Amino acid sequence: MISLLKTPLNYVRMLGIIEGISFLVLLFIAMPLKYFFDFPLAVSIVGALHGGLFVLYIASIIFVVFAIRWSLLKAFIAMVASVVPFGPFFVDHRLYEKFPQ
Repeated sequence: MISLLKTPLNYVRMLGIIEGISFLVLLFIAMPLKYFFDFPLAVSIVGALHGGLFVLYIASIIFVVFAIRWSLLKAFIAMVASVVPFGPFFVDHRLYEKFPQ
């Protein structure tokens, strides 16, 4: 796990996966708990956690643009994909694996 954080790009990748998982938990677990089981606290907790992770993910993408001269197109695609369910997982595979830096 520590070796994953050796480069800024690996940090972004790891954070993207964690943020993507939190988004899916928010959509498919917390939201149904709120609306079908009258448990709004689930969205409050998971939503706050996801919001913080989302901000960290976007900030890390901006950092990577300046730190390793990542293209603005790659950064834009990564940011747009972060608001689509399963988007960060597709970005991780397509953008980072095929075009590492």
